[in-house]
Amino acid sequence: MRARLAAALAASTLAFGAAPATAGPADDTMIASISRDLGISHRAARAALAGQADAQRVIDRLAERGAGVWLDERTGAVVVAVTDDAAAAQVRAAGAEPRRVTRSRADLDRLARAVGDHAIGVPGVFGWGVDVVNNDVVVRVDTTRATSATRAFLARAADLGARVHETSASPVPQGGDIRPGNPWFPGFEANCSIGFPAVDASGGRHFLTAGHCTDDRDQPAYAGSGGQNRIGTSNTGGTRSVFAREGDMGVVAVTEPGWALSAAVNTWGGAGVTVTGSTEPLVNQVVCHSGVASRWQCGRVTAVEQTVVYASGPIDGMAFTTACSLGGDSGGAWLAGDKAVGLHSGGKSSCSPGGAPDQSLFQPVNEALRKWGLTLHTAGGGGDTQAPTAPGNLRATGATSTSASLAWTASTDNVGVTAYDVYTGSTLAASTSGTTATLTGLTPGTSYQVSVRARDAAGNTSPAAGPITVRTSDGSGGTRTFTNDTDYPIQDYRYLYSPIRSTASGAAVSPVRVEVTGRHTCVEDLDIYLLSPSNRWYRLHAYGGSVCHPFPGTATYSAPVTGEQAAGTWNLYIRDSGPGDTGVLDRWSITL
Repeated sequence: MRARLAAALAASTLAFGAAPATAGPADDTMIASISRDLGISHRAARAALAGQADAQRVIDRLAERGAGVWLDERTGAVVVAVTDDAAAAQVRAAGAEPRRVTRSRADLDRLARAVGDHAIGVPGVFGWGVDVVNNDVVVRVDTTRATSATRAFLARAADLGARVHETSASPVPQGGDIRPGNPWFPGFEANCSIGFPAVDASGGRHFLTAGHCTDDRDQPAYAGSGGQNRIGTSNTGGTRSVFAREGDMGVVAVTEPGWALSAAVNTWGGAGVTVTGSTEPLVNQVVCHSGVASRWQCGRVTAVEQTVVYASGPIDGMAFTTACSLGGDSGGAWLAGDKAVGLHSGGKSSCSPGGAPDQSLFQPVNEALRKWGLTLHTAGGGGDTQAPTAPGNLRATGATSTSASLAWTASTDNVGVTAYDVYTGSTLAASTSGTTATLTGLTPGTSYQVSVRARDAAGNTSPAAGPITVRTSDGSGGTRTFTNDTDYPIQDYRYLYSPIRSTASGAAVSPVRVEVTGRHTCVEDLDIYLLSPSNRWYRLHAYGGSVCHPFPGTATYSAPVTGEQAAGTWNLYIRDSGPGDTGVLDRWSITL
């Protein structure tokens, strides 16, 4: 792996040109650390950072991000996965390389959701998510904790089209002047690490860190020698911490006099790296992190927008890396060059440079800044700290059953707006350089809360325009849910078909929603499929398991049916493949 990466980064010198001949002490510190942890020369490390800066400028120009964006491991070029010629042309026009794939981003997200719906609680499964490079979904499993239930789930995931990555360890959350990487103490608990200082709209001072470090409401926060000096309050009002599906991020308010915010990341012996802005994580991006336990470590990003399962439950949107980390690093600062990229969450608590692809993980920092309306502190580095104004007159200009078109008036900025981020609720749905956007892959007959924020090149984000309510049409002028209320016995070693005749027009929404109500003494003995009018089979529930559990009464399934027409006869197929069971199908429905 190291040899391959070294060759790739050396090649990036040709792709992007040689790095500047002069560098400051902070640059030298980062170059030396990347060289140490990735096993490459200083020249290759310098070329990699220069290439990433050029690549970010290309990414900022992209209007089409297709099924995913990443940096080519060999050349460092920006690659965008696309499914059609029109998108490929847009990508080339922006200076990036299109890569043709078979699955759209919507297809990948549906597959990830289908896997995730069944993954929580499965022994040994500690994460899953989209792999943009391979255009598939990967499931991560710790084989030392696997059971027969794990094997049954992995077989089901493989049937859905997911790929399995096996490892022998699982990540865990790591606890352990206001400067990124320095220690801080939540109350009288063990230390965590400071992430990035930030300010709010009224000038109030804060720093970002991990949510599992800030889970107690209004908790005193301490720093300094031995953690004896109070700096402020963690999770003020109980609304400044998240450690759940949404993410692992929290805020500490710096309220005590005598404490100054610093934008210089602690490199633990070298010159500090001054933060000039923020960026989003990318696959194959070179990153470094600062924390009180492992100090200053570097690696590369191996996956983004992943779900990780801690003992407390699943967390979405995380980035995995090869960099090592130890307990106590939680909340610390992750950098891509001089840009803030993440807040340390957890890892396998081992420290051998150039480690496993899921050695450590972080929470993207921009999500935390947006959630609490904070602006990254970059004072002292000459960086841009002024956020754009909010976009104006956000409005819906049209809607279909699966899409919505939006428009707004431009924001202003002291340097210049580079992009607009469109959200449905708290989820980033699209990014564009213009003042219009069309959201696709929406559900018919559904209302969405939509907002837009402007972003500049330094990563500063504006206040939100909106939210406004946008509703998709139902696609048919009438109902798209059909039901069969006929009872069918479920008998040992026999199968049944229960038909529904749909009169809905147009294409079926994908995924369709299937709701099954019934009784059965051993759900592990059942195979349940949906049979479409075009005679395609879609698995809803798979046979398997060593312990019997009763059917839950009513179960809801999601089936990806891209390319199916709604009209025609849909069949529910159930087979009982075990002995000694009794059961009845009471009713089922399908929403198209």
